[in-house]
Amino acid sequence: MKPRVVITGLGVISSVGLGWAAFWNSVLAGRSGIKKIRYLDTSEFPTAYGGEVTEFEPLDFMDGRAAKRLGRGSQFAIAATRLALADAGLKTGVQHLRAGVCLGTTMADIQALESLDEAWLRDGDRGIKPALVTRYPSCMMSVMVASHFGIAGPVIMIPTACAAGNYAIGYGADLIRLGKVDVVIAGGVDPFSRIAFTGFSRIFALAPEKCQPFDKHRKGTLIGEGAGVMILERLETAQKRGARLYAEILGCGYSCDGHHMTIPDGRGIVRVMQNAMADAKVEPRQVDYISAHGTGTLANDRTEAAAIRTVFGEMTDQLPVSSVKSMIGHTMGAASALEAIVCALAVKYDRLPPTINHEADDPECPIDCVPNVARDHMTRIALNNSFAFGGNNACLVLGDVATSN
Repeated sequence: MKPRVVITGLGVISSVGLGWAAFWNSVLAGRSGIKKIRYLDTSEFPTAYGGEVTEFEPLDFMDGRAAKRLGRGSQFAIAATRLALADAGLKTGVQHLRAGVCLGTTMADIQALESLDEAWLRDGDRGIKPALVTRYPSCMMSVMVASHFGIAGPVIMIPTACAAGNYAIGYGADLIRLGKVDVVIAGGVDPFSRIAFTGFSRIFALAPEKCQPFDKHRKGTLIGEGAGVMILERLETAQKRGARLYAEILGCGYSCDGHHMTIPDGRGIVRVMQNAMADAKVEPRQVDYISAHGTGTLANDRTEAAAIRTVFGEMTDQLPVSSVKSMIGHTMGAASALEAIVCALAVKYDRLPPTINHEADDPECPIDCVPNVARDHMTRIALNNSFAFGGNNACLVLGDVATSN
């Protein structure tokens, strides 16, 4: 029997709240974090809206010296980790445990690179600040978390774009199952960036004002930012110290479409869900809820809905599938980590967040998207879908600890 891996702590930095309770209450209420963007001048773009985190104050989570040294992404990662450790009853730290860090990202501390570009254009090489250069490599966010909390075990960053959070959580669980560590800080993080905003705009993927996953009138996604961090532990370790158990990581599946850089291929999405359930030893009939990738773009939603129907057949009609991107936008590398937290809380509390902004059913998306209003629903097993540019797909399976074998 491979060691069982459970979730004992949750940390959230999001546009609808800091901390998992504020985040959870907001998404259950269908509260939107989409607002006019402050970070950049949007006058030449098709939208002025995004899911920026406006309530975040770094000094609430670290001292001024650390805050000044770190990029916004690393600040998010450390803040979410601090919240998760406190939630797990590990407020004094994990230095005494065999611990590791495994995070995912799309853009890393990309704001540092944007500042370097601006300095180069303005002042040439005289404007380049070494401190900005050291912020940018994607590995630095995991390194900074490890350094900040005194973690000496494996330190990993997985930059598989919008599926990175699921990849990181799955890899973190494997580290525990392989006996490398007993505790892992796992999740995803991305700050808002001009580059991501411009890139999605150039491929005509941004909606004018609101994100409407699976809706007939959907016009695209909106960019967000944030961080989602979980504390993963061996079940025996968690039980020994009397930790609260949110859910169990039952399995994780991966696939690559091998098809197109930005256009999803349903065959890859079918495979990733099947691979995840096979790893978890779960049958389709046992799945109670799917947290969809659900970006609100025409192609992604249509392809995901068709893939779900291929895998689950007639059971799809009774299977709730919702997308919190309708409320917080697409948070890139943080997306599937935040959505994994949604799955853990759905399993813990038997509540499902809605897909807001739903106006009309789309015949090409024949699923129950939990439109507009949260729902009580017995959730023993949940799937968390995530798909990234390049066809990188990851699906995480979470289950109720009490009913898992």
